[in-house]
Amino acid sequence: MSSKRMTTVSVIKADVGSLSGHHIVHPKQLELARQKLEAAREQGLIVDFHVTHCGDDLELIMSHLRGQNNEKVHELAWKTFKEVTERVSKPLKLYAAGQDLLVEAFSGTVKGMGPGVAELEFEERASDPLVILLADKTSPGAWNMPLYKIFADPFNTAGLIIDPALHGGFIFEVLDVHEGLSVRLKCPEEIYDLLALIGDPNRYIISRVFRHDGLPAAASSTARLSLIAGRYVGKDDPVCIIRGQHGLPAVGEILEAFALPHLVPGWMRGSHHGPLMPVSVNDAQNKCTRFDGPPRVVALGFQVCNAALVGPADLFNDPAFDGARSKANEVADYLRLHGPFIPHRLGPEEMEYTTLASILDKLKSRFKKTE
Repeated sequence: MSSKRMTTVSVIKADVGSLSGHHIVHPKQLELARQKLEAAREQGLIVDFHVTHCGDDLELIMSHLRGQNNEKVHELAWKTFKEVTERVSKPLKLYAAGQDLLVEAFSGTVKGMGPGVAELEFEERASDPLVILLADKTSPGAWNMPLYKIFADPFNTAGLIIDPALHGGFIFEVLDVHEGLSVRLKCPEEIYDLLALIGDPNRYIISRVFRHDGLPAAASSTARLSLIAGRYVGKDDPVCIIRGQHGLPAVGEILEAFALPHLVPGWMRGSHHGPLMPVSVNDAQNKCTRFDGPPRVVALGFQVCNAALVGPADLFNDPAFDGARSKANEVADYLRLHGPFIPHRLGPEEMEYTTLASILDKLKSRFKKTE
C-alpha cells in the first residue's frame, strides 16, 4: 500500500421498509439517516456522505480515511439501518420493515448480514471522477454485462483502442457465490474465459476491476440474500462504484454500457427476468410500480476532493437515455405477455429460493410413475 493518504468510498444499502409495498423509501427514513451520518461526520468518523435511495432501498454513500471493511464505518451503517427501522419504518408500519437486516447483533462487518456493500480504496489522482450505480429489483450479477462492456469491449469503450493508458487492458476479479471462491482474469488475453464465467450471472459475479497495472477501477456488491437466508427475503438490489477518466474509461463510456436495457433477474417477487432501465433519481420513473418494476438503475456522478464528495450529478437525467427507457418498456411489454412461463419467470435454480418451492413440495406426493 502507498504511504500516501488513501481515500475510501463505501456504499452500503439496505431495504429497511418502504411506502406502499416494494415502492419507495419514506422521506422520514432519509431524514433520520442524514442526521445519523451528519453526526458521524462531526465526530470525525467519516469525511463526507450522501444519503439517497433507489426505489425502496436506502443508500448510504460515505467517504473516509479508514480503509475497506472498517468495523466503525460498517457499524455506523448497521446502526443507522437499525435505528431507521425502529424509529421510522415500524412506527409507520412501512412494508417489509427491516427486511435486509437478517441478523440481530452486529459482528464487525455488514457483509453476510443482509445489507449490500461496495467499497473502493484508492490514492486520489489530480482529478478523480466517480460514478456510483444503484439498482433496484435485481441481483449483483446485473453488473456483469455493463462492467464487461465498460472495461473490455472496444465497441463500447473507445479508450481501449485509442488511449495508451487503457490499451494494456483490465483485470477482472470474479466471485463464485456458490463456492465462495474468486479468480482474477486478465483481459483482453483471457476474455473468452471471463465470458465463460460471467455469462452465468446467477453464480459468477464481477466483484472488482483493476487496470493492468493494479490501479483500482471498480467495485460492486456481491451479497446474495437468498444464499445468506436460505430462502427468498427480497432481491439484492446491488450497488457499484466506478472510477472514470485520466487513464480509465470516460464517464460517457461508463454510461454508454446502459444504453442497452439488458435482461436481469429480479422484478416481481424476485422471480422474473426484466430489462434494466436507466432512470433519474429524481424522476417519477424511479418509483418501482409496474409489476414492482421493471428493474432500474440510477447513476450518480461525484468528484472526490481530499476525501470529500463533490456532487452528485444525476447522470441518467438526460433525454439521450429516453431511447433506452422506451426500449425497456417495449421489452417489459413483451416479457409480461409470457405470464408465468419461462423465460419471463426465472429458471428452477433461482426459483428454488422463492415461495414456489413450497407449492412444488405439496405436489410431490401426487406424482405417479408412468408405465
